[in-house]
Amino acid sequence: MAKNALVTGGAGFIGSHLCEHLLACGQRVVVVDDLSTGSLSNIQHLLSNSNFKFIQGSVRDEDLMGEVIDKCDCIYHLAAAVGVNLIIERPVHTIETNIHGTEVVLSIAHQFGKKVLITSTSEVYGKNEKVPFRENDDMVLGSTKFSRWSYACSKAIDEFLALAYHRQYNLSVIIVRLFNTIGPRQTGRYGMVVPRFVDWALKNEPLLIYGSGKQSRSFTYVSDVVRAITALMELEKSNGDVFNVGSEEEISIEELADKIIEKTHSSSKKKYIPYSEAYGQGFDDMQRRLPCLNKINRAIGYKPQVSLEQMLEKIITDKRGKNE
Repeated sequence: MAKNALVTGGAGFIGSHLCEHLLACGQRVVVVDDLSTGSLSNIQHLLSNSNFKFIQGSVRDEDLMGEVIDKCDCIYHLAAAVGVNLIIERPVHTIETNIHGTEVVLSIAHQFGKKVLITSTSEVYGKNEKVPFRENDDMVLGSTKFSRWSYACSKAIDEFLALAYHRQYNLSVIIVRLFNTIGPRQTGRYGMVVPRFVDWALKNEPLLIYGSGKQSRSFTYVSDVVRAITALMELEKSNGDVFNVGSEEEISIEELADKIIEKTHSSSKKKYIPYSEAYGQGFDDMQRRLPCLNKINRAIGYKPQVSLEQMLEKIITDKRGKNE
C-alpha cells in the first residue's frame, strides 16, 4: 500500500472523507485545494494530525504541483468544478479548472512516474437512454449552446487525456465515474439535491423540484465511494481502465422529496419549478441515470453497503445535529 497520498480537492465533501480513510489506514496525506468549492471546516479536525498536510493552492499551479507530486506515491485527483448551479453560473471556471487542472496533474505525474486516479462523472453518459450505463457505452451530449453540457464534456476530455497518457507513456491511471455521491458535509449550495431537500424539510420550507420530478437518480453513500476508489488504487489490474461507482437503487426526484418529508416529519410541501425558471432557457436533463456495476464487482467485489433509507437517515441526523 502506498504510504504518501496526494488528494487534490481534499477539502471538498468526498475528498475530506477520503482523507479520513487514508489516515485511518496509516497513510500520510497531503491536500491541495483552492477552497473554491471545498471548505476548511471539512478538514478542520484533521489539521492537528501529524500525517496530514493542507496546502491552499490550485491544481493549475505547475510549480506547486511539481513540488507535491514529486514527494507522493499516488494521486487521487478529485479537484473539479462541480454542481449544476456552479456550471451554469461559471462555465469558463468549470472548463478551465477541469481540463487544465487535470492536464497539469497528468503531465507532472508522468514526469515523476506516479499513479493517478481520476474521479469522473456519470454526466459523461449525457442523454444516452440505454440504461443501465456500461463503461463502454456511447456518450450522447447536448448542444454546445447549453452550458449544462460543458461539465460533461470537460470531464470526458479529462478521461481521454488520462487514457492517452496511459497508452502513449504507460502512465498508471484509473478512471472512476461517480453516480450522485451523498453524505455528511455535502452542501446544497451548488445544486446538490439531497442536502437541499433535507435543509428545506428541516425548516418546513417548500421542497423545490425542478422539472416534472419524474426524472430518476441513484445515490451512493460517500463511504461506499471511498472504499471503492481506494481498493481500485491498490489493484494493479485496474490500471488504464474505467469503472462506474454507484448504486443500482433508483428513485424519482419527487419520490425522494416525499421520503425526506416523511423521514423529517416535516410540514413542507413539494413545489414544482420549470427548468427554464430554475436554470434559464435551453436546459437539458436526463430522465434516468443508473450504473451497471458488473465491472467493478468483478474487479474488487464492490457492492454498495449503505441503502438509500440508511443514507437519508444518516444525513438527516447529521444536519439536525448541526442545526441545534
